[in-house]
Amino acid sequence: MAEKNDAVTKVSKALLDQLNEAIAREIQVSIQYMWQHVQWGGVKGFAVQSELQSIAVTEMKHAETIAERLYYLGGIPTTKPSPIFVGSTLKEMIEQDIKDEVEAIKLYKQIIEAATKEGDVTTAFIFKDILEQEENHHDTFTTLLEDL
Repeated sequence: MAEKNDAVTKVSKALLDQLNEAIAREIQVSIQYMWQHVQWGGVKGFAVQSELQSIAVTEMKHAETIAERLYYLGGIPTTKPSPIFVGSTLKEMIEQDIKDEVEAIKLYKQIIEAATKEGDVTTAFIFKDILEQEENHHDTFTTLLEDL
């Protein structure tokens, strides 16, 4: 019986670890943004609640996509999020969200570079798509912060 990943691109443990780091980050922000959406109210909160909810759902989809890829490559996806920071004011929340998106953008560029060097075209393609969405999230948060 052939092993599951006989036909799969072989990648380094370092790249698999980066994919798990990405999953932990995506789980973290999906929970973080959802709790921010749930907990924030008032006029300013009303303006951002649906955006936070929408981004939270997108981030969970990213976690799922990355986990599927990691598993296909022979890794075991983490179920543990990176540390979650909800914040106590809307400004504090959005400032943290901006930092988290910057960290994601940096990590995902590193993953694209590593995957490309290792000949893993599919992982690089997946992360290029996710990177574009993360840059849009960063833009959304920095725009929201302007009015706070």
